[in-house]
Amino acid sequence: MSLSESASCTSTRATSSEPPLCKRLKLDEAGVDGDAGGVSAGPEASSSSSRRKLAAAASSNNNYENHDKADDVDMLKVTETAAVETDLCVSSSTSDSYSGNTSKPAAAGGGDVSTSSAVNKESSGINNCASSSSSSKTNSVDTEKAARTVSSTNSNVSSTNNNSHSSSNNNNNSSAVMAANSNSAAGAAASGGDIDESLYSRQLYVLGHDAMRRMANSDILLSGLGGLGLEIAKNVILGGVKSITLHDTATCTLNDLSSQFYLTQSDIGKNRAEASCAQLAELNSYVRTLSYTGPLTDECLAKYRVIVLTNSDAAEQERIGKFAHDNNIALIIAETRGLFAKVFCDFGDNFTIYDQDGAQPVSTMIASITHDAQGVVTCLDETRHGFNDGDYVTFSEVQGMQQLNGCQPIKITVLGPYTFSIGDTSQFDAYKSGGVATQVKMPKTISFKSLAEAYENPEFLISDFAKLDAPATLHVAFSALGNYMTKHSGTMPRPWNDEDAAQFLDICKSLKSDVDEQLVLQFAKICSGNTCPMDAAIGGIVAQEVLKACSGKFTPIFQWFYYDALECLPEEAITEEDAQPLGTRYDAQIAIFGRKFQEKLASAKWFIVGAGAIGCELLKNFGMLGLGVGDGQIFVTDMDLIEKSNLNRQFLFRPNDVQKPKALTAATAIQRMNPDVKVTAHELRVGAETEKVFSEEFFGKLHGVANALDNVDARIYMDRKCIFNRIPLVETGTLGTMGNVQVIVPFATESYSSSQDPPEKSIPICTLKNFPNAIEHTLQWARDAFEGVFKQAAENAAQYISDPQFTERILKLPGIQPLEILESIKKALLDDKPKSFADCVEWARLYWEDQYANQIKQLLYNFPPNQVTSSGAPFWSGPKRCPEPLVFDVEDSMHLDYIYAAANLRAAVYGIDQVRDRQKVAELVQQVKVPEFKPRSGVKIETNEAAAAAASNNFDDGEVDQDRVDKIITELLKNADKSSKITPLEFEKDDDSNLHMDFIVACSNLRATNYKIPPADRHKSKLIAGKIIPAIATTTSVLSGLAVLEVIKLIAGHRDLPKFKNAFANLALPFMAFSEPLPAAKNKYYDKEWTLWDRFEVTGEMSLQEFLNYFDEKEKLKITMLSQGVSMLYSFFMPKAKCSERLPLPMSEVVRRVSKRRIEPYERSLVFEICCNDVDGEDVEVPYVRYTLP
Repeated sequence: MSLSESASCTSTRATSSEPPLCKRLKLDEAGVDGDAGGVSAGPEASSSSSRRKLAAAASSNNNYENHDKADDVDMLKVTETAAVETDLCVSSSTSDSYSGNTSKPAAAGGGDVSTSSAVNKESSGINNCASSSSSSKTNSVDTEKAARTVSSTNSNVSSTNNNSHSSSNNNNNSSAVMAANSNSAAGAAASGGDIDESLYSRQLYVLGHDAMRRMANSDILLSGLGGLGLEIAKNVILGGVKSITLHDTATCTLNDLSSQFYLTQSDIGKNRAEASCAQLAELNSYVRTLSYTGPLTDECLAKYRVIVLTNSDAAEQERIGKFAHDNNIALIIAETRGLFAKVFCDFGDNFTIYDQDGAQPVSTMIASITHDAQGVVTCLDETRHGFNDGDYVTFSEVQGMQQLNGCQPIKITVLGPYTFSIGDTSQFDAYKSGGVATQVKMPKTISFKSLAEAYENPEFLISDFAKLDAPATLHVAFSALGNYMTKHSGTMPRPWNDEDAAQFLDICKSLKSDVDEQLVLQFAKICSGNTCPMDAAIGGIVAQEVLKACSGKFTPIFQWFYYDALECLPEEAITEEDAQPLGTRYDAQIAIFGRKFQEKLASAKWFIVGAGAIGCELLKNFGMLGLGVGDGQIFVTDMDLIEKSNLNRQFLFRPNDVQKPKALTAATAIQRMNPDVKVTAHELRVGAETEKVFSEEFFGKLHGVANALDNVDARIYMDRKCIFNRIPLVETGTLGTMGNVQVIVPFATESYSSSQDPPEKSIPICTLKNFPNAIEHTLQWARDAFEGVFKQAAENAAQYISDPQFTERILKLPGIQPLEILESIKKALLDDKPKSFADCVEWARLYWEDQYANQIKQLLYNFPPNQVTSSGAPFWSGPKRCPEPLVFDVEDSMHLDYIYAAANLRAAVYGIDQVRDRQKVAELVQQVKVPEFKPRSGVKIETNEAAAAAASNNFDDGEVDQDRVDKIITELLKNADKSSKITPLEFEKDDDSNLHMDFIVACSNLRATNYKIPPADRHKSKLIAGKIIPAIATTTSVLSGLAVLEVIKLIAGHRDLPKFKNAFANLALPFMAFSEPLPAAKNKYYDKEWTLWDRFEVTGEMSLQEFLNYFDEKEKLKITMLSQGVSMLYSFFMPKAKCSERLPLPMSEVVRRVSKRRIEPYERSLVFEICCNDVDGEDVEVPYVRYTLP
């Protein structure tokens, strides 16, 4: 989504990062009137717009995946779960070996399911071949036809194998849906080809190419296609494994419809795996998706790398668990029972983890290394190294102690935040200068216990430290459930039945005497129920474990994880009668929450803001809950269109939906899943410009808002809207495997804006311009070059042509800005305006020479390589890398890449036909005559940030050469062609045909070559320059499920803070934590306490004088300043004449005159900020004022 406009303010001042206008002026002791204010949009116009969410980059980027605060927990530094480390390899390369976690070979013979590749993926022809049996009875003819259809596309496919598989299906009740593609990830990995980066781009930044290739060689068996199984299958298929076989022997019942969103009323009685298979196959055409309804024999099981059981009895779990452990097959067992969940992992005796946390390796620049038995490394300029004790590092660019450069990874001992030791360096050469220490991710081998052993000696992953004893009890309860069902002919305890619960408790006590009886009784009363958000949260966790087992990426759960969400239960007691089924798709949910709560869900009205990855999941969960199916409704808005890269996470969309509106497409998809759902979709961003639609009246009818946004400004805007309208807000965000959920409860909790993230770390100006030392610096420099050359200069020229008032406006700008802009326009329209593509090539060649040769020569002229500082130290040392000018070589592909991209982009700006023939461009560039450059004396180059910033400020404060300005204006009026067509280019990283990233990569890597910085490939360059937020479907599923559990609490009417849970997760570690939301901070004036949720309610219309008198007489508060948005309406220092003019006017008229805007008909109220003195003349903090218009 792209909801990046500045937040218009509609909430209490208490949520802002800085004081409102009137208080800022008072604090600054300002003495000027505020009439020049802009549009007022609420109680607060100021906010922090550069908050960093989960250590992500700048929040204004439109391609942000949803991400959110992690101030409370540093999720990358959380202690990882207990595991037994048996070995630690010290090889510097970990990407090429995978001996411990390889895919299992297919078993010979047998007719269960073939998991071999359906086609030779190096061939071309098949994009999406899918067919399925729609009944539980297998149609071997259809399967054979499907096999022949696949086979016919490539002569290398063995038809015998497919046919024998087909005929064997007759006897084994198996049907298949095969999804194949000539460019499949599986085939690409097998044949050494590339992964489809246009589809997997965001996930690749989470997992990396090596892990994705290992996944693309893994065959998965998933048994049990209830709601939980479906969630796991969905996320695993989106992840991009080689194949997944969906196994189930159960048929669809009405209860399945509560959370199995790919089943409908017409599927009741059909096999769940067969009925779901076709729709699951549509999620990812690169994953071969099959259904299988036969027995899970040892021969069948041997074919898979990972086995997931979600609906197996204890005996089958034990049998398969033993077989899997003995045969080095990863096993995951998962169950959801009502509001309880269980996950078990066994990845074998020797499971290798190649990257434990997924964090980027840390690097630090070196100031010194001691030459002794315990060599101590000290970081440059007191910069924290960021290493942990026991990390491994390697070195580069060390001067003197050459033996360290490119050495095998060395285990370090951290001595402090700026120092660490590396062992004996006494035999090395003496250290001279420089060097970079870089962390190396080392493989780690852990040993899992078998299911039988782990059951007897369980190790738990704790998620909620308020429930430390719960896992031990739930460990017994899940086991006892199997005993109970065996004793009662396969039936579970009846919902909310005291007699059955008591019998269940007796069984638990026979297994373990000291269980939590209340927890066991609650388990028994709701375990027969099911709800979608529980399946979504646990399904995401389990799917991530599947990907870990396939790839060796991230730390697995070791070995048991138990979870409950009992806080969701309604406050009022639920009776057995209230939990009886009604014969609807919600019966499984009624078994947990009762009929009365289901009626509340049906009447609820909620607004989902954003229909991206999190938005799709929220919509699905809302729809399956039955939210809004009665008198209620779901509203959703998103102004974006669907792109291909969305399909990897936003599961409601399909390839044929690309370029369709997200909100409308998602709403349509949800209505197919549950026809009862009422969804109103808007294609609008949220902000001041859409308040006519999302008005006070609109928010007044809502029961809550669920954010699924991608930028901070929009989040803050919605936060303020919810505070002003006093409705709950559930905020969800993800970043790679990390994410959080924050619940905001009216009159109880703090708001989203109450806490501030640390400011984003920016690159110093002098570093960017002259002294880069990292690829991030050169990529930002390249982005700045793109914006300056192809957007900003073109934009100025285009506005000059189209807007007669443009010149008049820029002349009012401060400092030398008018001259700078006019000179750029003159260059664009007169001096450098191309007439042909050859001119574009010439411009590109000369620009190349200026950037990579001339400027470097000038820099070295000012500061020669042997330059020393005033203290005698080398100037070119530490972070200052001595550059070298480049010599253009048309045979150098990087040089030609730059010319090719820059010339074509220049042509695009000026509407000149592009030339996409590299040879032709090469011929043209060789004809360009490049003038000789001689460095000039007197050129000033700043060497530190303070001086560079001061020079930058001169841009605003310097004196303008008016004669030069007048001359340029005259020249433009005389010679500029006003009929010229100039099109500024908006940077778009995801279109590989537009050459934007081609320019960025070449531009950055050429500068990196200047400074001897290791270059970055296109993939890494795209991540950094495009400010891409890594994302994966598993995290989205988990956090969205947890968010909807909080929504359930709000709809149930909970308002006590201990009932709510803010969630923090990092699936890579794995780490999950829940905490009670913080209460809203309390303020006080006189003896009245207030929080950000409080305000003064004043009904208009009244004059400004009456307004002042009202507070003086009723509240005993003397207003010293009054503002509305950014407009100062009244102040004690206001000139008497102006004050006398305004005091008799109605408040609405004062707002109109001062803000110079009309009050729209849909505006029911105005928001005023006031600064007051009490009766003693002391300043007091008070709430804002809601002034209701007549």
